Amino acid sequence: MKNPDRATVSKLEDLPNIGPAIAQNLRQLGIKHPQQLLGKDGYTMHEELCKRTHKDHDPCVIDVFLAVINFMEGGGPAPWYHFTKERKEYLS
Repeated sequence: MKNPDRATVSKLEDLPNIGPAIAQNLRQLGIKHPQQLLGKDGYTMHEELCKRTHKDHDPCVIDVFLAVINFMEGGGPAPWYHFTKERKEYLS
């Protein structure tokens, strides 16, 4: 798993759990730099992504958003699936 320096990382693709597809999703939300993730809400981001693209994205995308926001806000790099339980509890 990638472990960049959150203070200096400049490319979305250099963040843990972020590949080209999720980076593109983030760009569709207007997020072009990792620092723009600070203070974001993964659930709201997922809802907005679905609206902007006119399709239902897999709920696991929320997990990825939660993981990357957590990382940028000081958490360790964790696999996205570590956030699945949190998402399922939140949405139930």
